[in-house]
Amino acid sequence: MSLHITTLPQLTLEVVGSPLLTQGVSALRPRLRSKPSLPSRIAVIGNYLPRQCGIATFTTDLCAAIAAEYGTARLMALPVNDTERGYDYPSRVRWSLAQDDVRSYEDAAEFLNFNNIDMVCLQHEYGIFGGPAGSHILHLLHGLKMPVVTTLHTVLREPNPDQRRVMAEIAELSDRLVVMSQLSSQFLQTIFKVPGSKIDMVPHGVPDLPFLDPNFYKDRFGVEGKAVLVTFGLLSPNKGIENVIQALPQILARHTNVAYIIAGATHPHILRREGERYRESLQALAKEVGVESQVTFYNRFVSPEEMVQFIGAADIYITPYRHEAQVVSGTLAYALGAGKAIISTPYWHAIELLDDRRGALVPFNDPAAIAQKTIELLDTPAIRHSMRKRAYLLGREMIWKRVAQSYMESFARVRSDRMESPRVQFSARTGKKSPDQLPQLKLSHLHRLTDDTGMLQHSIFTIPNRREGYTTDDNARALILTVLLEQRAKAGLEPAELMATDSAFLYLAFLEHAFNPTTGRFRNFFGYNRRWNEANGSGHGSEDCHGRALWALGTVLGRSEDEGLRGAAGRLFEYSLPVAVEFSSPRAWAYALLGIQEYLDSYPGDRDAQRVRTALAQRLLKMYESVRSPDWNWFEDVLAYGNARLPQAMLLVGSACCDDRMISAGLEALEWLLETQRCQISGHFVPIGSQGFYRKGGQKARFDQQPIEAAGAVSACLTAYEVTGDGRWRNEARSVFRWFLGDNDLQLALYDSVTGGCRDGLHPDRANENQGAESTLSFLMTLLEMRSLPEPEQMEIPS
Repeated sequence: MSLHITTLPQLTLEVVGSPLLTQGVSALRPRLRSKPSLPSRIAVIGNYLPRQCGIATFTTDLCAAIAAEYGTARLMALPVNDTERGYDYPSRVRWSLAQDDVRSYEDAAEFLNFNNIDMVCLQHEYGIFGGPAGSHILHLLHGLKMPVVTTLHTVLREPNPDQRRVMAEIAELSDRLVVMSQLSSQFLQTIFKVPGSKIDMVPHGVPDLPFLDPNFYKDRFGVEGKAVLVTFGLLSPNKGIENVIQALPQILARHTNVAYIIAGATHPHILRREGERYRESLQALAKEVGVESQVTFYNRFVSPEEMVQFIGAADIYITPYRHEAQVVSGTLAYALGAGKAIISTPYWHAIELLDDRRGALVPFNDPAAIAQKTIELLDTPAIRHSMRKRAYLLGREMIWKRVAQSYMESFARVRSDRMESPRVQFSARTGKKSPDQLPQLKLSHLHRLTDDTGMLQHSIFTIPNRREGYTTDDNARALILTVLLEQRAKAGLEPAELMATDSAFLYLAFLEHAFNPTTGRFRNFFGYNRRWNEANGSGHGSEDCHGRALWALGTVLGRSEDEGLRGAAGRLFEYSLPVAVEFSSPRAWAYALLGIQEYLDSYPGDRDAQRVRTALAQRLLKMYESVRSPDWNWFEDVLAYGNARLPQAMLLVGSACCDDRMISAGLEALEWLLETQRCQISGHFVPIGSQGFYRKGGQKARFDQQPIEAAGAVSACLTAYEVTGDGRWRNEARSVFRWFLGDNDLQLALYDSVTGGCRDGLHPDRANENQGAESTLSFLMTLLEMRSLPEPEQMEIPS
């Protein structure tokens, strides 16, 4: 069997954030989806130094390698404690689990979710977790919201029922499985029925050591001038060290200057159960066969630095394990990486690593064979040195830097896979769903985001984020919502206490302050320090911002009965309308048209407003007809953001003007948009994601999915229903609205029934727990529209 380890190329990866949605699609640069983003918050679960075990050393080295290669400051470790006191861990350890306490595993899952971890990397070994076959770890995995990549340090050929069940669940709950040997991969596929496409082969990492002569280190152990044999690692009876001691008399008969170093403490579990019985038996054996003076025991847990020196001093490294069922040996990997001549029994990992004459294999429990091979290598330095070179060359592919790159490639692949094929969380998959009416209209979070200046744009979870201030965009949306609430409350369709006239004054005052009479444009970004801070230095915000402000002002003029509001809004509408004909953003045209039509519904004779409406609507229609093709019924060569507002504007204006051509174009575009944003398997709504959008001829970005897309789609469908009277559009609106309630890729509700707010979007592995103004207002405006339907449909709200 030949082991071929493919080195993955250096990644060129960008960390993708939400694009800045400004004016026009020309300002947007969709990300290339062939470059999946790296996780920035990684948690590694497994034992950790100073706990004395191989998994602890591995986890510590892996974390250090990832941090060194990628500068991952937000890399945390969660080890498992096998003692009540625990260990004096370094700062990277943020949380530790109590091995036998199920609640500890559940709490750890909640801790990771709360800290918005992007990726969990589990180091699995049956014996380090509590419960039958380490089953307690399943409680943690079941509770996680983020992807999981699991490294399997043991894969059994003959698992017992508990071990089989635990491994099957781990495989199911993990996005990818990492193994360190080809045999492990074979076992997973043949015994546990894991598809090979889910398995990554990444070798055990080794330090990046120079190819040195062993004499460089020998004086540190007082063995200069001698031929040194070394066995390294935690002592336990299955290590077979007694077979090397029994071989020594025969070796010494040929080479009198041989020394044998046994480095490592007794395994802590063996020590607690049996004390030093095994070590003492080895010492007694050495004395019995007359080699006591040639055998040196270093009875301590060896640090990584000392490990380099011990292995470095070896002329021959020996792993005389007694059984074949070991798919990973970290000490063997270290010896190979250091370029050592190696003698080993044929356990599974040794067979793979030492193939192609990178080492010598001897039978299990055969001191004579160990003696014969040792004498052969000491007799023929040329064979020994060529063996060393072959081992060292393979070890170059196993250094921790390359291993860290391979792990990050696996993490990136998971994120890419989640983009392509979202996985429903275990909790969402198994949670109970109870039918209910449309959610109650709850304004708690809306009020929380509003202060005496206006609507704050962002929140940190449910806490207003003052650092990022206010926007005209959100205050315009808030003004529309409050006017609609006032209108419905006065009609007896909503409780009277929901009337928000005072809030409407506040939001309209913000728009008044945002208007810059010098430019005739609205400014957008207003800091908590009460200063305007437009990024472009132009003194005004985006065209889209201006369009939304016109939409809000037109809604006040078309629906409010408050003379003060109407008077102020009318003045501002008159000043800010003319500049709209200069805009190039089709979304700004659409938003402005929504407001103009609201205004003209009450003041149909205003010829200035009519002229602007005609200019913008004809421009939008001309754009659609020039871009439209049999397989692309849209206004531009890209589906970006705020998509449904374009056909909605066409439908509103076409209906008001009795323009069948415009109505037909709006219906055609909306129908194509809905079909494009539909899951082909289950039929649920899948809005175009903001991480790349959807360019004609390219791939659809599935995430991040934004509430404004669902809000626009519902509103456009209800407009189509009003224009055509076709009940199909009402049903489409209800279908899209369920996206907020959990009928989405992850089966997670965006609507928060506790706060009345809405989460900021859907990522490949979770909902964004921040509840900002845009998302909350999008949901509340949509809920009001849905409540306007005569018979609200039963909705399923995921628990």
